[in-house]
Amino acid sequence: MRICRVDQLTGNEILAKDIVSRDYSFLLARGSVVRKEYIERLKELHVAMVYVEEEGRSIEARRILREEVEEKFTEKVKQILETHTYQHNEELVELCDTAEKIMHEIIADEDVAERVFDIRERGADLYEHSINVCTLATLTALKLKLDKDIIRGIGAGALLHDLGLRYITVDYVNRNVEDMETNEMSEYKKHPVYGYSSVENETWLPKIAKDVILYHHETLDGTGYPLKTAVVPFECQIVGICETLDEMLCGVGRVRSKVHVAVEYLMDAKGKKYDSRIVDALLAFTAVYPAGTRVLTNEGEIGIVIKQNAEFPNRPVLLMVEDKNRNRYEERIIRNLLDEQTIFIERVIE
Repeated sequence: MRICRVDQLTGNEILAKDIVSRDYSFLLARGSVVRKEYIERLKELHVAMVYVEEEGRSIEARRILREEVEEKFTEKVKQILETHTYQHNEELVELCDTAEKIMHEIIADEDVAERVFDIRERGADLYEHSINVCTLATLTALKLKLDKDIIRGIGAGALLHDLGLRYITVDYVNRNVEDMETNEMSEYKKHPVYGYSSVENETWLPKIAKDVILYHHETLDGTGYPLKTAVVPFECQIVGICETLDEMLCGVGRVRSKVHVAVEYLMDAKGKKYDSRIVDALLAFTAVYPAGTRVLTNEGEIGIVIKQNAEFPNRPVLLMVEDKNRNRYEERIIRNLLDEQTIFIERVIE
């Protein structure tokens, strides 16, 4: 272990000792992953130093887009959509360029098709949600080997898919649509129509993108909305499935869920609501247990996911922190579930 100043923490370090405040209140347990949002709070509580594991034991989180790139694109989308009003679409043209840049960022990573990525639950920021759906849909389309012109349309539509939410006043954060009051549900389910009608006559936006805005909540069993059709363009299905995953993680029109819960939902709906090829392509690069997740194994041990295994998103590498009797391990114990076939994850520990 090593001692580290709190202002030198960058996030994803693993605590080597418990953190206790000046008044001896328990703050964080040994083995916890230091998330970025914790760092400022530790500073506020006047915690100056913490003990963390050596570099080789830190979390190896993989993102599809580099963090600084994702933040730049999110800010761009926010600047444009925050000032947008119905059918005043001049600045929306720039979002096509943003979708193009996202595609090129993904393509620039030569190994992108062979990796598993950490996709996390988070807050319901509509602009971040738009970027994430665009990123997921673009990578899914690339894995499905679609033509790049089609992927451009998918990307543009993904960035604009929830444009209609700008025109409603319903509180949709961390709420399931079906649990809303009847009038709220009716209004919320109109947002694809509002978004589509705002841009349907724009010549700069590809037809694929317009269709994505209208169809992104339709499903193959005809239970979607607003059209309740079972005939859904393939490109729209890609965005719709990627949006389902991301809205479950961020709480847009759904109660926020953990990644493994969202993955289980898509697997259960595969071949019924959603095209199996698309679900398989999306989940092939989605880590079921993102880096930093605390899990319980079938042998009763508690571990932290520190790394993913390519092509095996449900068999990560674990740093074990407690044995089955809840005694903390003093030595370094790493279990690669790809090698240890008799060990599996039973559940996530909140």
